[in-house]
Amino acid sequence: MEKRQYHKEMEQEIASIPEGKVPKLLLHSCCGPCSTAVLEQLIPYFEIVLFYYNPNIAPESEFNRRLATQKQLLEKLEHPYPITLIAPPYDDKLFWDAVKGVEHTPEMGERCDRCIAQRMQESLIAAERYGCDYFTTTLTVSPHKNAPYINACLEQIAAGKSVKYLPSDFKKRGGYARSVALSAEYELYRQDYCGCPMSLHEAEARRTARESKK
Repeated sequence: MEKRQYHKEMEQEIASIPEGKVPKLLLHSCCGPCSTAVLEQLIPYFEIVLFYYNPNIAPESEFNRRLATQKQLLEKLEHPYPITLIAPPYDDKLFWDAVKGVEHTPEMGERCDRCIAQRMQESLIAAERYGCDYFTTTLTVSPHKNAPYINACLEQIAAGKSVKYLPSDFKKRGGYARSVALSAEYELYRQDYCGCPMSLHEAEARRTARESKK
């Protein structure tokens, strides 16, 4: 089976938008730095509902720090159409419920799949609530995330719904490197772990190992 080119599919979908129409897109955002290059690609074409929904992030102070960074980016970003930030209250119980029984599986395994699926399901619900035409996520800008799984997840939950899933693989064509460069340009805090307690522990172990080599 031929490998799907999600970034090309996105470009084709955007090209099909009738001239003069500005659709409304719900963009799930995992953090400010990852949303930089993604927003740069999307703001010429969409009115955006930016949905900062991440019950996986630990601790709560980190959740708030990343939210503050997201707001910092929006203050600096120029955009031709409205961007509305929606940030539901922190509730890590939603994460623990989603990954119950697979908490200690490796990163990019079932734990991550369940975490992503839960956030994408809530993103669709929000997209319907806010009258969006499309929804997608910044998660595919990361080289550490499984873009085919994320796209399959979005496509499945959008089946039969009024909101269309917008295919994406935002790391393509230098998207990830661009996010790093823009984060530096905007002087954004850039975290060194995905978000969940397990990835935090792994990051702490890496920091300890680096310190021991000095």
